[in-house]
Order: sequence, then structure tokens, then C-alpha cells
Amino acid sequence: MFFKKKEIKNYNFLTKVCALLIHAAKIDENYSDKEEEIIKKTLGELGLGDNNISKTIEEAKIIEESSNQILDFTKEVKNLPEQDKIKIVEALWSIIYSNKDADIYETNLMRRLAGLLYIDNKTMGDIKEKIKQNSK
Repeated sequence: MFFKKKEIKNYNFLTKVCALLIHAAKIDENYSDKEEEIIKKTLGELGLGDNNISKTIEEAKIIEESSNQILDFTKEVKNLPEQDKIKIVEALWSIIYSNKDADIYETNLMRRLAGLLYIDNKTMGDIKEKIKQNSK
């Protein structure tokens, strides 16, 4: 494939975002098709073309399995504009509430991510409640 430098950087960035989303989906040890659909939709909303989504997910699964810390996935996300960070956090909460419940590992992950992504508790709580209500 022939990518321009900006497209390559964007693709690598979206692969890390995807790895973070997969990590959230797998943290409860139940990675479902519904969660993967949320991930695909989010990648599309973040600008990844349909023909690259499956490839990105496969690469992100490998990255997620070989990494032992979420810092690898959040380094660049924290520097995004606020609306993009919120879109990613909404996707994370959507994945967590796709099975109608959040367990202790999922809520702990989101608490840690709030700090790593520089998202205040009120904003994080508002997003959580919005997604929780929409998932009912």
C-alpha cells in the first residue's frame, strides 16, 4: 500500500485507539460481536475507511495482546481535541454497557483512563450516565 506520511501516522494512531477499545471490550473476558460492531462504528467516525477497518482491528488485537499497560494506547489520545477524546470515551462506555452492566474491572479501567486522558470526573460521569441511559 502507498500511504502519504499523514495517512500512515493517522492509521497508526487509529490502530492504538482500536487497541484501547479492544482492551476495554476484553477486560470483562467477554469480547462480543456487539462490542466489535461498536469498535467498527467508532473507527469509521474517527475517519478510517471501511476497507481498512478489519485490518486495523486485526492489528490492534495483536498490539493489545502483546502490551501489558494502557499507557501505550493513551499517549497520543490525551493530546486530541476535547470532542475527539469525548467520542472515544463514549465508545468505551458503549462497549462496557453493551452487556447492560459494568463490572469492577471496567469501572476501574475508566477511572484510570479519566486521569490519563485528562478528563475531569464530572465530564466522565456525564458521559457514563448518558451511555448508561441509552443502553437500557
